[in-house]
Amino acid sequence: MNSKVAIMQPYIFPYLGYFQLIESVDKFVFYDDVNFIKQGWINRNSILQNGNPITFTIPLKKASSYSKINEVEINLALYQKWENKFWKTISQSYSKAPYFTETKKLLEEVLIEPNSSISELASNSILKVLDYLNISKAISYSSESFSDSKELDKADRIISITKELNSNSYINRMGGKSLYNKDYFKMNGIELNFIENQLPVYKQFSHPFVQGLSIIDILMFNAKDDVKLMFQQFELV
Repeated sequence: MNSKVAIMQPYIFPYLGYFQLIESVDKFVFYDDVNFIKQGWINRNSILQNGNPITFTIPLKKASSYSKINEVEINLALYQKWENKFWKTISQSYSKAPYFTETKKLLEEVLIEPNSSISELASNSILKVLDYLNISKAISYSSESFSDSKELDKADRIISITKELNSNSYINRMGGKSLYNKDYFKMNGIELNFIENQLPVYKQFSHPFVQGLSIIDILMFNAKDDVKLMFQQFELV
């Protein structure tokens, strides 16, 4: 019962803080059967171009905040055009980065043959990064393993999933402080902690540092061992 659990929607190549959350726990759940977040980070992220952040967005079909994430499909009719533009941007932005070749190969493994749903594509982008860094975690999907608790309120479902995973410790991002109450979790036998992310500065060519970009940017500029050390730079409060 000492294992820690985190539950999070799948995001496409998310920023460092997402991976620090995964690093902080023993068991991680992709929260893929909750409502899709429009203008969120499920199908979009930011990379560097000429020293400035730019956003890339995976084209979707009829994405609605009333749809569950695992029900939202990629718009394959628009995907090829998007992909061509994306590869051009990646080459223009990062071809001289020290780890361009390895990182581009990783991106290709995820993007060249897209899954039909954004949930699959986004979760696969995260799993491929973990594989690339030789990080092993117990990972599951809420739609597959915990659909029986789908009708519960937010906090009660989190508590239910944590208990089903034989854990009494749940870790949430700091933004969850307004949603989840430590005393309520404790009353239900779960210790709730929040992760305080530290986002280290690293060299991005000769430009002033831009924080909070997609993991793509970190992988382009940093060796695997250095990235793994970045994953460990957090505190639980």
